[in-house]
Amino acid sequence: RKILVKDFMKAKRRLVFLDYDGTLIPFSEDPRTAKPGRKLLKILEGIAANEKTQIVLTSGRNRDTLQNWFGSLDIGLIAEHGIWLKRKSKDWQMIKPLTNEWKTQILPVLETYADRLPGSFVEEKEYSAVWHYRRADTETGSLIAKELVDYLINFTANIDVQVMQGHKVIEIADVDVNKSSAGMHWLSGNKADFIMAIGDDWTDEYLFKVLPKTAYTIRVGMTQSYARFHLRNNKEVLELLGRLVRS
Repeated sequence: RKILVKDFMKAKRRLVFLDYDGTLIPFSEDPRTAKPGRKLLKILEGIAANEKTQIVLTSGRNRDTLQNWFGSLDIGLIAEHGIWLKRKSKDWQMIKPLTNEWKTQILPVLETYADRLPGSFVEEKEYSAVWHYRRADTETGSLIAKELVDYLINFTANIDVQVMQGHKVIEIADVDVNKSSAGMHWLSGNKADFIMAIGDDWTDEYLFKVLPKTAYTIRVGMTQSYARFHLRNNKEVLELLGRLVRS
């Protein structure tokens, strides 16, 4: 970490990708209530205040939520795992034209499983759909989630969508959308001599894979990863970011 901070300090242009849920904050049983606290906002504001540094917050959340929570900060935003991106002081833009016609087929399936499992619910986003089961019974939830994933993989075989399984969520989105495509948008034409990406989810692995080998890629949690380094939890993430603010 000392070397990371040292490299950060001497860099002339820094690009920092940060996942939100599970990385900057702990997971919440109700994702709608997981707003950023004052401490986190102050840390992000402190890092972004340096004109040499660009922060890009990457999330599976919809753009309205990210805009409401982080719109006042001078940072970049990636919503719905890479469907939408927003550069500093710019409007939201889509990386590629998408259709959401497939949702008419998928949403009834998700609603059926939500009815079967108490505590689970469906979230519809602009170009993706999510089945949450964090509040459900752990054992039953895991069994039904596996069943749903198997069903969806077969059901969507001829539809251009992907089935993504995260921390007690199953998300369906366009097959070509992920955090790496959004990350490459930021990398193109960016001459950053310090790049760091921190994430806790397998969706972050897409980004870890495409970043230069010199980048500081950090996986939260002691899980096998393409990342070069690990931090144990979001508390350690905030401690590291706090050191960057003070550097």
